[in-house]
Amino acid sequence: MAAVLDDNTARSGEPAHGPSFEPYARLLRVLMPSLAGVVVHDAAGALLWRSDEWDLADRPEIVRGTLAAATLERETFAGSVLVLGDDHVVYSFAIGGGPTVLGVASLVTRLGARAEPRAVATVRALVLPALECLARELALRVRLGGQQREVAARERELSTRERSLTATLEMYLKDSFAGGGADEYTGMLKAGLEHVGCALAALWVPDKNIFVTQTRSGQPLSAESLERARQHLMAWMRLQQRTLVINHIARVASDVSAPYKILACPIRHRSERVMGVFALFNPPSADDFDAHQVRLAELLAGKATAAIEAQYDPATGLLTRRAFEKMAEPLLAADAGRGCVLYLDIDRLHVVNETFGMHVGDEVIADVAEQFARCLPAEALSARISGDRLAALLAQTGRGEAAAVAEAVRKAATDIRPRAGRGVFEVSVCIGVASVGAGENPLPHALATAEIACKAAKDRGRNRVEVFQDADQSIIRRHTDVLVVGKLREALDNDDFRLDAQPILPLRGNYGAPRFELLIRMLGDRGEVIPPGKFLSAAERYQLMPAVDRWVVRRACELLSAHAGAVGRDSARFAVNLSGQSLQEPGFLDYVVERIRDSGLAPGVLCFELTETATVGNLANAQRFMATLRALGCQFALDDFGTGVSSLAYLRDLSVDYLKIDGSFVRGALDSSRSQSMIKAIAQLAKIMRMQTVAEYVETDALRECMADLGVDYGQGFAMGKAQPLTELLEELAIYEATVTTWALPGQATASD
Repeated sequence: MAAVLDDNTARSGEPAHGPSFEPYARLLRVLMPSLAGVVVHDAAGALLWRSDEWDLADRPEIVRGTLAAATLERETFAGSVLVLGDDHVVYSFAIGGGPTVLGVASLVTRLGARAEPRAVATVRALVLPALECLARELALRVRLGGQQREVAARERELSTRERSLTATLEMYLKDSFAGGGADEYTGMLKAGLEHVGCALAALWVPDKNIFVTQTRSGQPLSAESLERARQHLMAWMRLQQRTLVINHIARVASDVSAPYKILACPIRHRSERVMGVFALFNPPSADDFDAHQVRLAELLAGKATAAIEAQYDPATGLLTRRAFEKMAEPLLAADAGRGCVLYLDIDRLHVVNETFGMHVGDEVIADVAEQFARCLPAEALSARISGDRLAALLAQTGRGEAAAVAEAVRKAATDIRPRAGRGVFEVSVCIGVASVGAGENPLPHALATAEIACKAAKDRGRNRVEVFQDADQSIIRRHTDVLVVGKLREALDNDDFRLDAQPILPLRGNYGAPRFELLIRMLGDRGEVIPPGKFLSAAERYQLMPAVDRWVVRRACELLSAHAGAVGRDSARFAVNLSGQSLQEPGFLDYVVERIRDSGLAPGVLCFELTETATVGNLANAQRFMATLRALGCQFALDDFGTGVSSLAYLRDLSVDYLKIDGSFVRGALDSSRSQSMIKAIAQLAKIMRMQTVAEYVETDALRECMADLGVDYGQGFAMGKAQPLTELLEELAIYEATVTTWALPGQATASD
């Protein structure tokens, strides 16, 4: 009977979403030229596939009879035959091997001039190759279907277990914190020990002074190994920016005293910046961390992130008053109430609010809070008490030292220059300092006395620091006069410099190898570090920049070549700054080429940064310099882009890979629509010219988000990562490349990422 196609049947002859047996039908047509149609059913009699012409839906007894006979007479049953009308005959054969029947293949053929159909055994022998292929196909589909059902069942079981364990974790954390007796972070680490299964759990958030560890039994890591692990994990996490699963660390580095398995999850700021790490450790004898444990660890890391956000004021990043008082209790108990508190109040903020609007006042509070936190010692606690009032606890600190810190905060606040409309107004603060005395409520009493001192500062003219009961004590200020040029010449003669590396990281996503800018530091007589702002201007004035640049190139090649395996072309890139004086000096280009070749370092590791002004002012020399080093494989960046004269006219003549947007645009981007337009235009121009952009001075998370929204590719500054000695960075990269063999889940970092 001719089949009638319906809307649920594919035009190829197969049921909607069903498997196709068309290749087998073509084989059967070759074996039987008189074949008019093919219909395939499974072992339950359900239609699997049919050719366009036939479906046998009106003759279900054909399939049922064949299945019944094949089941009862499997060894002797050859098949069945049924004549349809006067001109067609159906041969039905069981498909399968041994005692198992996998389905039925029905072949509809034209009877033609024959009065009787062919014998079933004859037809079976004719089409046996195709039937055997069909049997293998159906057997494979049955096995795959069983495996898929098994996998689905296991996934449902794991999902159920994970939901149950997640609910248990939620209840555990809720019960642990409900009474307020248990520390919140400690409770999360204990949950990691008990429910994830590990020997040691740690939560490290340096920005927030959070360093908490918990062990199940004993101490699987020494204090030295734990500190080393903390440094490496923070460095790796900031570069990788995703969950790390490390199930083996080989003993090939002298400073790795004991191998351990690590599961580490990032703790992120609202801006997506990695600010900490939640890490679980196991000894090498333990089972490898699996996908289930990774999901639980990420859940705990998310809870830790939420707890941190709840304890910190979102507008300023400082502790809330409640969290401040809670965290101060153990510090004061350990120090028997010794220390000092600072109490800060912004001068005339109500005038700013009334004149320029509350949003400008909020920006002033955020700017002051940023300077406040930056000037405090690393171990200090700082909080937003209310409105424009900030406070800090300096444990084990005398009044004189605390007053000096307060003065640094006051001075930093005066450097803030907020913009409102077309005008710029000044900011000042008053700070009161008071000792924390022993007693029943030492902190509230100290805050009260510090507030009194702060009000006294306002009465005496504002923009002042006052110490409670010691307001007449003068604050000693030291002014050191340094003969910069003389010291610079001595440093060049004695090799008294150091190279630091500051990360340049992508603003969105996890693409690209990490990049670093090499920054020179001068070392003082007592080993103190002198920043470049103190001596580079003198070097420019007295034509010493070529000597400084030679030192940088030589030292960079020496250090990078010593760690060539860890800083290959695909691992990291390092940018070296060059001055306009060096471009003009005869022989400087030859010196650079010689240093690169002698070092054996892959030139692709190096990127040279030239300032826009210096490049345009020495265009011919710059083009020759670029052409020579690009032929070796080096890259180039145009620094301080946007400040030069006719920069766009010369950009087409310069073969650069990166445009570094000048910091003057970046710093003012939050308040200036013109700066934002300029940055966005530069980013769009760079993409058209197949260049990448780097925003300098990305000092806050707000700037980080702004630059990303404007289309900038990379960021450099305080919010992206601080500079560290190049030797330390290279040691970390070497350990990461040479000692870590990772097992990672899909989408997670591995040692080769």
